[in-house]
Amino acid sequence: MTAGTRPTPQEAVAHLTPALWARANRLLIRKALAEFAHERLLTPKRLPQDGHYTLSSDDGTTAYRFAARRGALDHWSIDPDSITRHRGHTELPLDALEFLTELRETLGLSRSVLPVYLEEISSTLSGTAYKLAADRPTARELAASGFQAIETGMTEGHPCFVANNGRLGFGIHEYHAYAPETASPIRLLWLAAHRDHATFTAGAGLDYDTLIHAELDEITRTRFTTTLTGLGLNPDDYYLFPTHPWQWWNKLAVTFAAEVAQQRLVCLGPGDDDYLAQQSIRTFFNTTHPTHHYVKTALSVLNMGFMRGLSASYMEATPAINDWLARLIAADDTFQAARFSIIRERAAIGYHHRGYEAATDKGSPYRKMLAALWRESPVPTLEPGRRLATMASLLHTDHDGASLTSALIEESGLEPATWLRRYLDAYLTPVLHAFYAYDLVFMPHGENVILVLEDGAVTRAIFKDIAEEIAVMVPQGLKDQGGAPTCAVLPPAVERIRADVPEDKKLLSLFTDVFDCFFRFLSGTLADNGTLSEDAFWRTVADCITAYQAAHPHLAAKFAQYDLFADEFALSCLNRLQLRNNQQMVDLEDPAGALQLIGTLRNPIAPYSPASP
Repeated sequence: MTAGTRPTPQEAVAHLTPALWARANRLLIRKALAEFAHERLLTPKRLPQDGHYTLSSDDGTTAYRFAARRGALDHWSIDPDSITRHRGHTELPLDALEFLTELRETLGLSRSVLPVYLEEISSTLSGTAYKLAADRPTARELAASGFQAIETGMTEGHPCFVANNGRLGFGIHEYHAYAPETASPIRLLWLAAHRDHATFTAGAGLDYDTLIHAELDEITRTRFTTTLTGLGLNPDDYYLFPTHPWQWWNKLAVTFAAEVAQQRLVCLGPGDDDYLAQQSIRTFFNTTHPTHHYVKTALSVLNMGFMRGLSASYMEATPAINDWLARLIAADDTFQAARFSIIRERAAIGYHHRGYEAATDKGSPYRKMLAALWRESPVPTLEPGRRLATMASLLHTDHDGASLTSALIEESGLEPATWLRRYLDAYLTPVLHAFYAYDLVFMPHGENVILVLEDGAVTRAIFKDIAEEIAVMVPQGLKDQGGAPTCAVLPPAVERIRADVPEDKKLLSLFTDVFDCFFRFLSGTLADNGTLSEDAFWRTVADCITAYQAAHPHLAAKFAQYDLFADEFALSCLNRLQLRNNQQMVDLEDPAGALQLIGTLRNPIAPYSPASP
């Protein structure tokens, strides 16, 4: 099968072989044991005779045994080849669907959630088998690859979620066409939306005509204009914008049939540029013109606890929010010293279907079926001799267990702790400064951060996915107490990002999103590879935080109020959210209220507190 051709029915499932399926099941059960134990859903018991662990099914008839190392933040590092399944004296093959069914009561899987969750697991397993079947580069080869080769080379997905590649809605031929790991070139479909039913907004210095002339060449624009005039329509009455091909074929052509029939929505056909799907599946990088914008589209596919749509109303403020944050970063000495930046979401368009809007509440998926945004590319800002990589790649290990981060460290020639500190200065310092100086939090997980590398070392970090993922955690009109430049006053167009978060949950944005959901895995990977011990890892994290605090004495009151060196912090459980409701695991109007907090974790940097004797 060649790129761009539709596979035959047999070719489409060529990766579903007994051997690959068995390996995919083993790897998924390893992750399920590790993450469900971390979230205290499962309580494996240590066997005194050999140091292995055992776990029994709900009815006590089936047992799983495995070898594990428990590290900081109660991270379970499990050898997948050590996992065995027993019923009486009989050893049984590993089966992820049976594993979940055997433990459904312990995991709290309701009768309504379980079958959908099993479908997500089946899809995740199929994706894993595909990645196992492919001729994937080694970690060392991938570390030296280009930006998009690294993006499409990721094999794991979100490190915490067990069902992290559900993508319910994709058929198998659509998986081959649209999944990021298949690296299939995609040509987005372009639509014309009548301006009476669509809203376009753009950032400062940009308007609709300028954007479209930059994104589409004259030949393409002429073709689209001819299509509209051929239907007797006035092109000036319409906005042009791209959509995911899947969305057109599976949703818009049917669910928006009235809009098409009445020519409020016109399909113009594919554009001429090739794109690659990113890890987020609904965002695309322009490979024909890498300096052009990313495009993010609505995609009514269920993936990892949410329908991946885009709200037309939500998009309206997106450019203004990005401009506001870009100005804040540009005016701040600490951000500038770290060479920290964002790639702005420069323009957005949303289509308003009057019928569905009248029939639904604000957060309904029916209001998120047709919107798009254009995000800057990081390529034009790249200095000579530098290259780009998604931060998610730092957690990548190849089929032999080799670490991409370890390969970068080796390439750099730096001591591992020195390499780590440079990365932390580029990534963690801006996260700390945003929180303490501005009460501003990101969602700084691996897929939302792009690293700039030089000779294997991190030189700076670029954050993306801004408008949907940031929040200002300060009540409106609050007076500053400590001389810090808070964001108590926001421009009206930006007010949407203000979040009312209880005091005792504010610091969880760092403890959970950075420590538990990223550093826990990075530390474990480096330790497992013999690159850097956990103690050295967390000591380096502490040193970075201490240096930041020493450089900002005017924020001392904030450091005391929100103590990153506290002995422990609440364990916020992501899989518990998905297991409870995998259709919408968080109410986006009240994300803090949806948290599943189960006990506490010992803070691995507490022993390195500046206040310690």
